[in-house]
Amino acid sequence: MQSSQLDYLPILMQAILAIGFVVGMIVLSSKLGPKRSSKIKDANFECGIESLGNARIPFSVKYFLVAILFVLFDVEVIFLYPWAVNFKELGIEGMVKMVVFMLLLLVGFFYIIKKKALEWE
Repeated sequence: MQSSQLDYLPILMQAILAIGFVVGMIVLSSKLGPKRSSKIKDANFECGIESLGNARIPFSVKYFLVAILFVLFDVEVIFLYPWAVNFKELGIEGMVKMVVFMLLLLVGFFYIIKKKALEWE
């Protein structure tokens, strides 16, 4: 079955319509919306608390490391769901591949435990 460029015309039209709608709503809301500013409204705050000190304080690298490890292992779990749904169709070959996958996952997990990446100081 061959496709021509005309087959992509509805997709292009929908993309133009969606982008036009978003841009139009942003422009329309900026033109029609209220423009009230005051000293209190323009003041910086975080969670309703006055900000104190410099906002550019350094964070511990451990915080980012734990966040990255969480995302990594969370993404790994995403691969388990399709495998579990198609478990019977995949057969023994799918089981072997998942065992290898889980072993690699466990090796990484034990590595970060050995490096004490999840321990707070």
